[in-house]
Amino acid sequence: MVLYKKGLKMDYMSMGLSDVDVLMSRKENGENIVTPTKKTPWWKLYLEKFNDPIIRILIIAAVISIIVGFVEGSFFEGIGIIIAIFLATGLSFFNEFKAGKEFDILNKVSDENPVKTVRNGKYTSIPKRDVVVGDIVILETGEEVPADGEILESVLVEVDESKLTGESVAAKKSVRGTGEESKENAYPYYFLLSGTNIVSGHCVMKVKAVGDKADVAQTIRASIEDVEGKTPLTRQLEGLSKIIGVGGFSFAFLTFISMMIMGIVNGHFDLSLSQWLFTGIMFISTGVLIKPVWNPIIHDLIEIITKVEYKGKEDNWLKSISFGVITFAVFLGAGILSGYISKNQADWITLSVAKEILEYFMIAVTIIVVAVPEGLPMSVTLSLAYSMRKMTASNNLVRKMHACETIGAATVICTDKTGTLTMNKMTVFEDKLTIKNDDFIKKLISVNSTAHLEEKNGEIEVMGNPTEGALLLWINSQGDDYDMIRKNTKIISQMPFSSEKKMMATLIKDDNDYFLLVKGATEVILENSTMYMEKTLLNIQEKKQLFHDEIIGYQHRGMRTLGFAYRKIENLHTSIEDELHDLLWCGFIVISDPVRPDVPDAIKMCRDAGIDVKVITGDNHLMATEIGRQIGSIDKTNENKKGTVLTGPEFNAMNDDEVRGILSNLKILSRAKPLDKLRTVKLLKERGEVVAVTGDGTNDAPALNYADVGLAMGKTGTSVAKEASDIILLDDSFTSIVNAVMWGRSLYKNIQRFIVFQLTINVVAVVIAFIGPFMGISLPFTVTQMLWINLIMDTFAALALATEPPQVSVMKEKPRKSNDFIITRDMAVQIFTFATLFFVVMLIMMFYIKSISKDLVSFKYMQSLFFNIFVFMQVWNLFNARVFGSGTFVFKGFLKNKAFITIIFMITIMQFMVIQFGGDIMRTVPLSFRDWVITIGATFAVVIAGELMRVLKKSK
Repeated sequence: MVLYKKGLKMDYMSMGLSDVDVLMSRKENGENIVTPTKKTPWWKLYLEKFNDPIIRILIIAAVISIIVGFVEGSFFEGIGIIIAIFLATGLSFFNEFKAGKEFDILNKVSDENPVKTVRNGKYTSIPKRDVVVGDIVILETGEEVPADGEILESVLVEVDESKLTGESVAAKKSVRGTGEESKENAYPYYFLLSGTNIVSGHCVMKVKAVGDKADVAQTIRASIEDVEGKTPLTRQLEGLSKIIGVGGFSFAFLTFISMMIMGIVNGHFDLSLSQWLFTGIMFISTGVLIKPVWNPIIHDLIEIITKVEYKGKEDNWLKSISFGVITFAVFLGAGILSGYISKNQADWITLSVAKEILEYFMIAVTIIVVAVPEGLPMSVTLSLAYSMRKMTASNNLVRKMHACETIGAATVICTDKTGTLTMNKMTVFEDKLTIKNDDFIKKLISVNSTAHLEEKNGEIEVMGNPTEGALLLWINSQGDDYDMIRKNTKIISQMPFSSEKKMMATLIKDDNDYFLLVKGATEVILENSTMYMEKTLLNIQEKKQLFHDEIIGYQHRGMRTLGFAYRKIENLHTSIEDELHDLLWCGFIVISDPVRPDVPDAIKMCRDAGIDVKVITGDNHLMATEIGRQIGSIDKTNENKKGTVLTGPEFNAMNDDEVRGILSNLKILSRAKPLDKLRTVKLLKERGEVVAVTGDGTNDAPALNYADVGLAMGKTGTSVAKEASDIILLDDSFTSIVNAVMWGRSLYKNIQRFIVFQLTINVVAVVIAFIGPFMGISLPFTVTQMLWINLIMDTFAALALATEPPQVSVMKEKPRKSNDFIITRDMAVQIFTFATLFFVVMLIMMFYIKSISKDLVSFKYMQSLFFNIFVFMQVWNLFNARVFGSGTFVFKGFLKNKAFITIIFMITIMQFMVIQFGGDIMRTVPLSFRDWVITIGATFAVVIAGELMRVLKKSK
């Protein structure tokens, strides 16, 4: 047997630190916080916004516009473009910076993990960051070691040090002087290191180093969740952006070429050979100069065709500019030396031709700016940041970004029972012990527990397993002190509880005799008992069935039972496992843990949402079945179906094909082991289900890791389970899972709404920019106007729609398939309908402008009105996008989303400023009060059209 080192039964109460000791230790040795890695400064993050090819091509356009403006004496448009560039990059930086801050807040939560320690002579629980050198820390199976320290007392401790060593085999640990140094172990056998996990056993540790002085800080920096990885949805949207981007660039290039041809045909370019050659050199050198703009588009096109991701280096702008200048100088020099190009600079190109080509270039740039949906990835980031924060507020701490979107696509939830479906408020309902008020029984219960009781704010709280806590509270209610019983008992060895053995055993010395005290699942302990005690020792065989029936009676009522037994040990040279037979039955205790009041409604909500809920529990068949009835998983429609309720042994007796046959019917899997849960998840995923799994124990980690979304218990879950999870349920409640699903679906829906809104503008604006010049309206929208429109449809729309709270109606829909394309048929219909409506309205306006604009003043007025009407059509369409997919009235819940109201107000005020005071920079003239009333009133028809669409859809 594994024995304690002699004399190590220490008085930890006297060894614990006082408040003064804690302050002194923190001052001398520092806090238990690892300094995070240095982050990129904010100004560098801002400068990265200028790496965007679109921004750089706009800078080139602004520079050319200013140069030409200086010649003409008017450079307002160039300055307007530069202002718009700074506004666009500033807002993009702000949104990204804000999202980063949200993620940082979430990452700090790990420093708040509770740690059991002894302070001021009492057991207490403190946040991980408050642990100091000298603290006495109590660690159990599945918990993370909060700091470096030396073991003072241990029971069969094994530690996962893979974070530090990379070794998958757990290292055995014990008190100094009781083990041997092993070459296989990278660290001393008596030392525990911060960030490692206890995979079996339990121990007491004295902290030796914290924070940056801990060993883990010297090998790996802060254990911060990586939030930089791309989620599946982000990758899908980036693919969509590439397709639209390639289309936009192609459209812009064709527009430019078409207008050049039209200019030649119309006689706008009456050039000499020398001027044609110079113009050609300008085109070639400009093409070389802006290679970083068009080269990625070529790669995107190849990637779209071949489905092979391009992993080459990005083009260097400095090199491209240098090569562009060299190309221009070489070709120009060759032309002049050969005599084909005139040496006189005035003969190279005329100002009118340069202006004409610049205008065509501006039209192409305008199409590119509006066509490339750079707001799509940003909308995902914003939605994720917002959803993660809100999910945390609803008791779902998201550790991995992909979980936000994946949980919304869940088709099956495999849930535990205790604490998730029940209140986890364990109380002793009744004791059915064969001997009442027996000191030996109380000793049996007290030492067979690793839980502690802590007084906080006048109330007693359980530190550790809630079931064990209920037993300790019961002991204290009998007028005894469980802690004094433990201290006065000489413990020799211990076998920790495991889900495989379903029991815990402790070897003690009582006077000169040795006893093995056993606690665990009633049916297991009853099966291994041969005697029982009333007034005298009796053979249990005659009473076994009676005890069994009594136990079943309580389990039928949904209550948990724990059995107790012991035996006298004669031979200390055998293992505890070999002595778990011929036990003396002491009876059982009934534990009550009622179903959470909100769970039946949450289960119904899942059923309505097309989500199958399967309860996988270690509890026995009768108790699990009764809980299934109480929560509504089992009723008259399914209780008699084959496979609805199975036990672990029945499940294991079936091969995979047989399990697949009943998997749809399965609602309750009782007496299940962790590997049963893992097998269930694997078979569900094989058939294409998106599986969410809850778990709290160390052995649940494989299932949590393998599931599409792993949900660990925040209160009762071990650190190992939390580490393997994607989301931590802070309140351990099933209703929180349903809230997570609702937020996940809402996240996806909000991104779809953003796509509907953005693509509607994209289609209309690109077509208008293309058709306008061919109708004789050179620039229906100027570059600065288009940049403002782009701000509305990218940045502001992303902010407005990302913050739309979830609607209960999303839980009436069936789950989406994980591989479904994000643009649905309904989205395509809405985009096409409104794009067509907007285009027809704007086309009529363009004809009207052309027919009545007799001079520059009237043209500028009509162009301002045209621009204003287009913007307010998009503003009202933002309202339609907000309720897309919900079927609700357009203004329902409008006042609840303060961010949306604020953004609409901002757009309106800024649009007013642009029109009334934009002047030459925005190419606008002030509109009258009447014009504004007509514009806002007439464009409200967009909302009416949206309502009609929703009414028609409902009537089908």
